[in-house]
Amino acid sequence: MRTDIFARLDREPEPPKIEAPRMSRHRIALFGGTLAFYVAIVWAVLITSWLVALDWKVMLFRPYQQWPELHAFLDYYVVLGQRGPTAVMVACWLGWRSWRQHTLRPLLVLGTSLLLLNVTVGAVKLGLGRLGPHYATQIGSAEMFAGGDIFPSGHTANAVVTWGILAYLATTPRARRYLSAVSATVSLGVGLTTVYIGTHWLSDVLLGWAAGLLILLALPWFEPLIARTETWIFAMREQGRERWRERRGGARPASVPGGGPQPVLLPQSMAADGPAEAVTASAPGPVLPAGHAGTALRARAHSGHPARPGGMPVAPAGVRRPPPHNDRGPRAGSPARPMTGG
Repeated sequence: MRTDIFARLDREPEPPKIEAPRMSRHRIALFGGTLAFYVAIVWAVLITSWLVALDWKVMLFRPYQQWPELHAFLDYYVVLGQRGPTAVMVACWLGWRSWRQHTLRPLLVLGTSLLLLNVTVGAVKLGLGRLGPHYATQIGSAEMFAGGDIFPSGHTANAVVTWGILAYLATTPRARRYLSAVSATVSLGVGLTTVYIGTHWLSDVLLGWAAGLLILLALPWFEPLIARTETWIFAMREQGRERWRERRGGARPASVPGGGPQPVLLPQSMAADGPAEAVTASAPGPVLPAGHAGTALRARAHSGHPARPGGMPVAPAGVRRPPPHNDRGPRAGSPARPMTGG
């Protein structure tokens, strides 16, 4: 039982289960209504209806000249709809949430929504080719298929998607309501700011709101793909860890064949007049040939004092040894010893 308790303590805490929003009937109905509104705006601009006339009235009113004191503040506020700064801010927040919850779903949802935004909004922009208010050539014209790229408003759609992701990923109903109100306020302000500055028609902003809302409503259809992608990324990470552990561990050293004791030549006696007799003894390690340098080292280790080549023992340090007897007589220049009779 004690082992089970420690095993439970050592186990990593499981990440909280986050339920993805489902495509309910209410969401499907809202998606259908928003899509109908989107098509209606495009059709109204194509046929140069009353909506195009309203665009021209707002543009000729020139709001930036009517309230010039707001211009300095709104120049900074419109940055909340730019793709780069908003994506970086939201990605940092969602990255921290992913690290805390041990899941990649927040970042994958953000990446999927931005990819859908680039594909859908970018394709419609380039396909319709509407010119902006500052580049309009004829009063009352819809300025369609003229090489422009402002219909729908990218700032507005990006504000809806980027800030709406926070409400989409909220874990509680209360947080979802608050974040939905914040994202709606920011996206509404960004859209009206582009109209004030004169970079977009009013119909551009209406279509941008619809385009961003359609992406948020369609995200539940991509949840299975997001889940499979997350599973694949985690599987690849585990494979990378296993490979790293194998490389870091390295290959094990090969074992010496016949790991038992092997015979080693050891000196039995060290005489001054003859070579040392050898006997075999059991000791671990490989067999060294006669005359090898390692044989002398083994002999020194097993004898009480080191050996000198030729079998001559060496006296330990601190012990004086009498000079060896010289049979050849005294050296030149040394006094001769007296001969004594036996």
